[in-house]
Parts: sequence; structure tokens; C-alpha cells
Amino acid sequence: MSKFKKIFKKSKPIIGVIHFPPLLGYKNYPGFEYIKNKALNDLKALEQGGVDAILLENNYDIPHKIFVEPQTVAQMTLLAKLVRTKTKLPLGIIVLWNDYKASLSIAQAVNAQFIRLPVFVDKVKTNYGTIAGEPKKVIAYQKKIKAENIAIFTDIQVKHAKMLEKKDLTVSAKQAIQAGSDGLIITGKWTGDAPRLEAIKKVKKTVGHFPVLVGSGITDKNIKKFFEYADGAIVGTFFKTGKYLDKKQEINIKGYKKIIDIKKVKSLVSVVSH
Repeated sequence: MSKFKKIFKKSKPIIGVIHFPPLLGYKNYPGFEYIKNKALNDLKALEQGGVDAILLENNYDIPHKIFVEPQTVAQMTLLAKLVRTKTKLPLGIIVLWNDYKASLSIAQAVNAQFIRLPVFVDKVKTNYGTIAGEPKKVIAYQKKIKAENIAIFTDIQVKHAKMLEKKDLTVSAKQAIQAGSDGLIITGKWTGDAPRLEAIKKVKKTVGHFPVLVGSGITDKNIKKFFEYADGAIVGTFFKTGKYLDKKQEINIKGYKKIIDIKKVKSLVSVVSH
């Protein structure tokens, strides 16, 4: 049985994201108590709303670092442990921008089930530097810390990045599977931007039964059409209260004080339940 099927008890899981406010060392750091209480309140809304798993992300640590500093790992581990004690849902970790060592270490330390890795087999240019996927190093590190049970879900041709090599999305998909990915994530170009349905369809046709997740832009209005092809979705921004900010001005199109709205969670879950 694949790791994906072992982790998710139902087909087409919805993974709800908890975006931590700015962590220690970042501008606007609101203090640990604030972050902890917000994370636990967001968890409650996601869980009671009916999501199938939780993903924790240091979304508001701007500027992102390709590999983070010790204080980020320390705080994310502590927060992930707190979340882990409050839920039995599958738990995932993503440490931005591409810190696979931190993500795998935190996941292993707190008994999380999966990580998300934005760059695995592609070479991309971001606002924070050029990132070249190093799949062999990722898998070697996973083995080194005996974290082989943790699934690695990998983006292909990820958002907020410019591809530095010309290749079709299906080529990235095949490379990721060959390199050891446990599930593919396809995004639009930006936060809150859905991928093209054709892209999901094309990749799914290429990879067959291998899991393909939609990684951005899912709403209660479009999830049904994406779920005709995709095997699951990662949903963060849509679940939050408040209006979208100007995309040109903000990396995150909703501020860190916005909370998860249980009504929005229930609305999206009910669409795919019927």
C-alpha cells in the first residue's frame, strides 16, 4: 500500500493549512502565546469543519529563507508538538522555502505523517534565491534520520517561482516519481490562484494511479471540477476570514491575523461530500 493510502483513510482528502504568524526573529512577531492560541483555534475550526488532515506552515516568515535558522525550527517543533497533542488527524509540515531537513526533522520529532517540499526535481528562481532540486540529498537525509515512514509530497513547477529549465509539467511529474516522491502537488502561479484544470488532467493521465493534489486556489466553487481528476487538495487561504489584499503588494493575499472560518470549511467539505 502506498504511503498516501496509509495516511488518508478516505479517497480525495482535504488538507487544511494552518499558517503560523511571523515567528521568532521576524518583523511583527506577535509573541509565542498569540501564535499558539491562534494555531489551536484554527485547528479547532479545521477539525470541526471536517478536513481530513492538517498542514503546518511558516507562511508569514517574510522574507522566506531557503534554509531556515535554528529559532524557526525550535518554534515550529514546539508548535507542531502542541498541535499533535490536540488532534488525531494526519499532520504535515512545510518549512519555507525549501528546508527539507527541517521539515523531515520536525515531522519525525512530533510524529507527523508527511511533509510538503516545494522544489524537488526542478530548478527555479524565487525572490529569495535560485533553488535547484536535490532529490538524492532529500532521500538520503530521510534515511539518515530514519524517517522513511514519513511521506514526501512534492510540488512540481511550483508557484511563486520561475522555472529555469524548459520542460513539460509531465516531465517534472515523471522525474519526481522516479526520484522518490510520494505524491505530486500542482499549483497555480500565485497564492490563491488555481492551477489550470487541463494541467491536472494531463498529469493525471500521465501518472495513472499515482496521487496528484491541487496545491492552491481551491474554493467551494471549483473543487468539484478539480476532484474529477485530482486525488486531494491542500486548502489554506480560502478558509480564512477577510477579503483578498492586492496581489501585487502582498506575497500573502490575506494578513496573518485572519482566522479560519468554520463556515467556509464546512461549505467546502459539504460540496465534496454530496
